Amino acid sequence: MRWFTPWQGRAEWVLFSLPATIQVVTGQESVPFGDVVLEALDTFIGLEMCEELFTPDNPGTQLSLSGCEIICNSSASHWQIRKLRDRLRLIQGSSKKNGSLYIYANQQGCDGEGREYFDGCALIAINGEIVAQASQFSLNDVEVCSATVDLDEIWDAWYPPARRMQVGKAPTYEHIKLGISLTSAQYNPLLAPQLSEKRPATVVKPEEEIGLAAGCWLWDYLRRSGQAGAFLPLSGGIDSAATAVIFFSTARLVYAAVQHDNKQVIKDMLRLCAEQPDSNWRPSAPQELCNKLFHTCFMGTQNSSEETRSRAKKLASAIGSWHIDMNFDIIIRSFTNLFTTLFGRTLRFRSEGGSNQEGLALQNIQSRVRMVLSYLFASTLTIVRGREGGGNLLVLGSANVDECLIGGISKGDLSNFLRFAKTEYGLDILESFISATPTAELEPITNDYVQSDEVDMGCTYNELGLFGRLRKINKLGPWSMWIRLCKEWPNRSPTEVYRKTRFLWHYFGINRHKQEVLTPSLHAETYSPDSNRYDLLPFLRPPLTWAYDKIEKAIREAEKT
Repeated sequence: MRWFTPWQGRAEWVLFSLPATIQVVTGQESVPFGDVVLEALDTFIGLEMCEELFTPDNPGTQLSLSGCEIICNSSASHWQIRKLRDRLRLIQGSSKKNGSLYIYANQQGCDGEGREYFDGCALIAINGEIVAQASQFSLNDVEVCSATVDLDEIWDAWYPPARRMQVGKAPTYEHIKLGISLTSAQYNPLLAPQLSEKRPATVVKPEEEIGLAAGCWLWDYLRRSGQAGAFLPLSGGIDSAATAVIFFSTARLVYAAVQHDNKQVIKDMLRLCAEQPDSNWRPSAPQELCNKLFHTCFMGTQNSSEETRSRAKKLASAIGSWHIDMNFDIIIRSFTNLFTTLFGRTLRFRSEGGSNQEGLALQNIQSRVRMVLSYLFASTLTIVRGREGGGNLLVLGSANVDECLIGGISKGDLSNFLRFAKTEYGLDILESFISATPTAELEPITNDYVQSDEVDMGCTYNELGLFGRLRKINKLGPWSMWIRLCKEWPNRSPTEVYRKTRFLWHYFGINRHKQEVLTPSLHAETYSPDSNRYDLLPFLRPPLTWAYDKIEKAIREAEKT
C-alpha cells in the first residue's frame, strides 16, 4: 500500500499505453492491464496476489468458477512463528474447495528495512494435495521447484452439481491469448512422463523455526549491511544466550552451504572474513566461522555472580565466539563520585537503605554504560584483532518481545528454542541457562536477596505474554481484557484480576514511548512491539478511567449479590 494503489475492479481491465522506451524493446504500443485470465492453448491461468489468499472472497475462487484450472500466487509473505501452518491450510483448502492446480511462489530473504524475513516455501498443490514444496529456510537467493501433474484430475473435482450451479454466477474475465501449450501437443498416455507423487507438507517445529529463520535473517542482514561481523554483550542470562545461539545457527547454516559449494554464500563469507576473493580458506567447523565473525563480552560488576560469568564463558567457548571477560566498576564509580561531588550525597541501593528511585538510577548507570561500551568495542575490536581493512561490528540486542524492548520472540518460545538447541546443536551448557532464575544482576547480592526479573516487574513472563496477545492480537482494552482474564484465571478473585489488569495497562502506558525508537529487529510474533510497523498506537495515551470505573462498578454489583 505504500508503493502502489491496488486494483479494485474484479474482472475489469484497461489498455495501458507503454512508455516509448519500452515500446522500442517490445515492439508493442500497449498492454492489457487489470484482472484478466491468461489463456494457453490447453488451459486457463488465473492470478491472485499474496494476502488475497487470506481473505474471505479470494480471487482464486471466482477464477476457478470461471474456468481457470491453474491459479498462480506471487507472494511476499513474511515469516512468523507458526504462520506456515495457516498458509498451508489456506493454500490446500483453496485448491481442494475450488478444484485447481495452485502454484505458490514466495519471496525469500531479509527485506530492505531489516525487520522481516521472507521464508520462501514455494509449493505446488493440486486438488488440495501437495506435489512439490521448496525449502522454507535457505541461504539460496533463488530456489525453483517443479512438478508434473494431470490437469484432468481438476475436471474430476469440478463435477459436483452444487459447484456447477455457481459457475453461471461467476464473472466473465477478459482472456489474454498466450499462443503456447503447457501440455504435450500429441498426447500419448504410454509416453506421458511420470506424475509427481502426492506428499505431506514439511513443517518444522516452532523452536526449530526460530533458529532457522533468525539465522537466515541475520546472515542476510549481516552481508547486506556491510559490517565486519557482530558484537553481543553476553550476560549469562537466557535472552543474550538465545541471541548467541541464533548467531551460532547462522554459522551452522553458512557452514552447511559452504559444504555444498554455494558460490554466493562462499563469496559473501570470504568478504565478511576479510579473505581474498580467490582464497581457498574454508571453515573447518561452524565454531571457526563464529570465531572470525562473532564477538561476545561479559560486562561484569560487583553485582555479577560467578555463576553468570561462568555460564557466559562456557557458552562462548562452545560456539567459538571471540570472548572478553571484564569488569567495569571503575566507570560506575566515576559516575557516582561525580554525583556525590555535585550534590553532597551518596546514591544507595534499596538493600543499602536507599530509595527505589536511587536504586533505579544506579541500575540505569550500569545498563547504559554497557550500551556505550558495546558500541566502543564494536568500533574497535577489528583493529584490536588486526582485521585487514578494519570495519565495524553489528551490535546485537538481546531482549524479548514480552518485555517490549528489542526482541520479537516471546520468553516461552525462547526457552523452548534453547531446549531444542541444547540437543540439536550439542550445547549442553544451555541447560544451566534454562534452569537459572532470570535476573538482571544490577543490584547487590546479599545472603537474603538475589534480584529477580519477575519480582522486579511485578508479574510473570507468562502473564506478560498473555497480556501481549490479548492486547494486540485479540484487540482487547482494559474492560474486555478483565472479562477474559476472569475466565482465564478462575482461581483468582475478580478484584485480584482487576488489580493485575490495571497494573499491566499502567506500565504498558508509561513505557509505550520507548517503543518509538526501537532499532530494527526480526518480526517473529503477531504482537511485536515495533510501533513503526506493527503496533500502531499513540504513545501519548488518554487516561483509562472510563474502563476502570466500569470494572469497579461490575465488581461492586457482583459483591452485593
